[in-house]
Amino acid sequence: MICYNESMMIDFYELTMANAYFLENRSEEIVYFDLYYRNNPDHGGYAIFVGLESIVNYIENINFTKDEIEFLESKNLFDKGFLKYLENFKFTGDIFAFKEGSVIFPNEPIITVKAKIIEAQIIETYLLQSINHQSLIATKASRMKYAAKNRIILEMGARRAHGLTSSILGARAAYIGGVDGSSNILSDQAYHIPSSGTMAHSFVQLFDNEYEAFQSYAKIYPNNSTFLVDTYDTLKSGVINAIKVIKEILIPLDAKNYAIRIDSGDLTYLAKKARLMLDEAGLNECKIIVSNSLDERLIETLINQEAPIDIFGVGERLITAKSDPVFGSVYKLVALEVSGEIVPKIKISDNPEKVTTPHFKQVYRIYTENNKSEADLITLYDEIIDSSNPLTIFDEHNTWKTKTFENFTIKKLHTQIFKKGIRVYELPSIDEVKAYAAKELDTLWDEVRRFDYPHKYYVDLSKKLWLIKKELLEEQRL
Repeated sequence: MICYNESMMIDFYELTMANAYFLENRSEEIVYFDLYYRNNPDHGGYAIFVGLESIVNYIENINFTKDEIEFLESKNLFDKGFLKYLENFKFTGDIFAFKEGSVIFPNEPIITVKAKIIEAQIIETYLLQSINHQSLIATKASRMKYAAKNRIILEMGARRAHGLTSSILGARAAYIGGVDGSSNILSDQAYHIPSSGTMAHSFVQLFDNEYEAFQSYAKIYPNNSTFLVDTYDTLKSGVINAIKVIKEILIPLDAKNYAIRIDSGDLTYLAKKARLMLDEAGLNECKIIVSNSLDERLIETLINQEAPIDIFGVGERLITAKSDPVFGSVYKLVALEVSGEIVPKIKISDNPEKVTTPHFKQVYRIYTENNKSEADLITLYDEIIDSSNPLTIFDEHNTWKTKTFENFTIKKLHTQIFKKGIRVYELPSIDEVKAYAAKELDTLWDEVRRFDYPHKYYVDLSKKLWLIKKELLEEQRL
């Protein structure tokens, strides 16, 4: 078995650059990097920020042992002094971030790192892969929960996940995004995500007949029986046998928690027919669970067709975010310090969407009626917004587009996580993060959350920041 140190989750060029900075005597220079993303998954209107806890744990435990140093030395590329530097490596910078579970939008700095250049460079890859994976899954889960109109959703994708870490952290992200439980027992042990599950088709096949299989299961698990009814024939066999067993074994025990699960076929048709059969048998309390490659679009269709489904089991299309599996966050230098002064830096590109926003920044969220989010405003780090006066924001690219808020509240979105390498932020429990994400989603208008042509949520720059960006762009043209 290969054992590895997560500290080595570094793209090779991070180390070649760091080695060069060391040899150029620039390792003590202070820089500012922003982590942000450019487009919402699935052409949606928002995303959910998840992955901060993983990053905190990584930063606090980053450590290069003798084995890592010897491996890097074998590359015959790195200076011995630099390798000695890595032996004593410790992150000593500042990190500012949105709270985990926050609703986020493209092009706003979700995380800002202020640190010595080598420190900021070395942590880049881990930060990006944490946010890119976990925010993607959380966003997908939130879309599914929205489509289900708050019916129960269970994450069942461990066997389809891209590896062990993907399945565990994916289950965590999905739970924060809105799902109610997971089939993954390891995620229950690690994060206390409620785990659940019943039987597979193989269990039914091992018995002489379906009826005996259901009997056995009901006797062993009378308080938690779910019968998989589509092994042979859902309506002519499965539902009928489930009804018999529920009446013969569970009802006499006064059991209340029982269900059938349909894993194939026309789910709307089968659920409606099964519901009629269950109700006619007096089993109104029996729940119907469906699975079979579900995603938010299919769930929405089932709901619109008034399928009497109580619980959705979702697997591969959630844990892999199959319809749009790349989140695409980036990590860009936005400033450096020269003699204690912050000097903004900008990256120009032939692709306009890749032009960066310079400087050390803060992000404000503007709320109006019914505590709904209206827009985000990116400012310089020390700008103060006075909510007692009207606030006018404008589109960065189409500056004639403006909006003025008069009765509004405003909230700073950046929280300091590390100060001089020391964590100054108490990590909330997973249930606290989940509750925070739900509260955040409630601030969005339905027009932002809809799947087709969602309303554009504006993320604008303050006038001071816009002028700095404009000036730097003009300087580059000279």
